[in-house]
Amino acid sequence: MQLLSLKAAICASAVLFVLTPATAQQHQHQHVMANPGDVAWKDGPPSLPKGAQMSVLYGDPAKDGVFVMRLKLPANYKIPAHTHPVDEVVTVISGEFNIGMGTNVDPAQMKPIAAGGVIAMAPGTQHYVQINQETVVQLSTRGPWGIAYVNPADDPRKSQ
Repeated sequence: MQLLSLKAAICASAVLFVLTPATAQQHQHQHVMANPGDVAWKDGPPSLPKGAQMSVLYGDPAKDGVFVMRLKLPANYKIPAHTHPVDEVVTVISGEFNIGMGTNVDPAQMKPIAAGGVIAMAPGTQHYVQINQETVVQLSTRGPWGIAYVNPADDPRKSQ
């Protein structure tokens, strides 16, 4: 009986040993504290029209898991109608974020969201954006981050 218990304990330990690194890695969190002056900007992702700048504050948008990314969008910037594959929460840090819902861009149907405002969208929500003044927004969501344009011809990756 003791031999059977010892074998069971060894097997359980082996399984735990094999699974622990993967499990620990999935639950490993970064510790981030940043003031606005600490944010380092670089060119935005190729999936957005040129002119955007980005800074990843937490996580990795290319990998599974939570991430926080800021986008700095210049005046007169537009993002055509598109969707995202996961929930997306957008917080306006500065400026004004004009957003409309649907597939057809209609400036009269856009809602301005001021600094401090929040937009939360379910996966697949069709929306479009127009920025009239330099604006910084923060995206809080899960990766891998993606964007699919309603009209494939609007996708800036196709013109590269």
